[in-house]
Amino acid sequence: MGAFEGKRAMLINGVILEEGPMNPPHAITLMLVEEAIRTAFGAGWCLRQQLPLMLGQDTDPEPDLAVVPGRPRDYTAHPTTADLVIEVADSSLDFDTNEKRLLYAKAGIREYWVADVNGRRLHVYRDPRAGDYTAQQTFGPAEAVSPLAAPSATVRVADLLA
Repeated sequence: MGAFEGKRAMLINGVILEEGPMNPPHAITLMLVEEAIRTAFGAGWCLRQQLPLMLGQDTDPEPDLAVVPGRPRDYTAHPTTADLVIEVADSSLDFDTNEKRLLYAKAGIREYWVADVNGRRLHVYRDPRAGDYTAQQTFGPAEAVSPLAAPSATVRVADLLA
């Protein structure tokens, strides 16, 4: 990547977007999300933290967390889909709940969560159709949600937020 070496960047619709440095609230929230999701999904699932998803020739976002079936050695290339994608939004809330939401829906990602660091909420998007999600809900810290791919698990929103 030359000019982007050592920087956080992603390819979205053929455009390289540079991401700013991760601040402590984002980092802590990401660690909490990873811990809660690992507990919810258990064995048989691979949690990919800030690694590419190949959603097309000109799009390979690096979501904060993508949950894919199997183990790391099952993948010889980056996955092309995930059962759950989670973004942690601090300064990126508008981008994550708009552009990235549409990007993941268009790619057929069946469930997309946005952990809103500042608003202390979890935005949940499900059922992608015609380039957007048809089901959208927002949960507060006192609530819980079950991932579609792990329906018997319950994730408390408070456990995800710093």
